[in-house]
Amino acid sequence: MSDVSTIVIVGIAVMLLMVVSILLAVIYNQRKKDQHRKAVEQLREQQQNQLIEAAVRSEELERHRIAETLHDEVGAILSSAKLHLLGIKSEVLDERDQKLHEKGRELLNEVIQKVRGISHNLHSNILKEFGLNEAIRHFVKKVTQGTMLQATTALDDNYQTENAENDISIYRMVQELMNNILKYANATEFLISSTLEGNELNLVLFHNGDGLTQEQFEELRFRKEGLGLKNIQNRIILLKGTIHFTQGGEGYRINIHVPVKTNNAA
Repeated sequence: MSDVSTIVIVGIAVMLLMVVSILLAVIYNQRKKDQHRKAVEQLREQQQNQLIEAAVRSEELERHRIAETLHDEVGAILSSAKLHLLGIKSEVLDERDQKLHEKGRELLNEVIQKVRGISHNLHSNILKEFGLNEAIRHFVKKVTQGTMLQATTALDDNYQTENAENDISIYRMVQELMNNILKYANATEFLISSTLEGNELNLVLFHNGDGLTQEQFEELRFRKEGLGLKNIQNRIILLKGTIHFTQGGEGYRINIHVPVKTNNAA
C-alpha cells in the first residue's frame, strides 16, 4: 500500500471519528437539555402541587375556624336569645303579641338549626369519626330532605382509607358538586355511587337535570364565577385523580377516579 493510500485511509478514519464525536456530543447535549427540561417541569409541577396543597389546607383551616365560631359564639348567643324569649310569659300577652312571640320562637329555632347545620358542614369531624361513606350519606340526606330531589346513595363499604386528608378533599368535592346540582340542575333524581377497584376509588354522581359537559367545566373553572369548580380541579390535581362530565340519554354523569391507599392494600 502506498503512502498516499495510507494517508487517505487515515484521513477518512479521522473524519469519521470526528463526525461520530460530533454526533455523540450533539446526542449528549440533547439528552442533557431533555433532562434539564424534565427537571424544570418536575420542579414546576412540585411547586404547583405545593401551592395547591397550601391553598387547600388553608381553606380547610378557615372552614374549621368559621365552624368553631358559629358553634361556640354565634350558637351560644342564639341559645341565650332563645332562653330570654322563652322567659317571656306568653299568657300575659294579648292575642296579637302571642302570635308574634310564637313566630319569633319558631324563627329562632330554625336559625339555630341552620347555624348548627352550617357548622357541621364546614367541620370535618364526621369524617374522622365515621368515615367518608357515612359523611356523604349524612350530607346527601340532610341537603335533599324536604326538596323535590329523590336521592339515592350506593357506596362501597369496602373502602377504608389510611389518609384522612384525601377523604376530606373527596368529601369537599362531593359537597360542591351536590350544591351545584341543587342550585342549577332542576333535577328530580340523584344517585351517588362508589366502587373500590384495587387501589382506585371510583365515584359516580348521576342526575336527570341540566348539567355541565367536560368542555363547559374546563371553560368555567377559569372564570371568576367558577371558583367552586376551580377548587374541585385543585383537589383533583392534589389527589392525582381525574374528573369527567358526560351527558347521556337519561341525564348527566360525573365520574371521579382517585388513587387511594387502603387498609386492604398489600
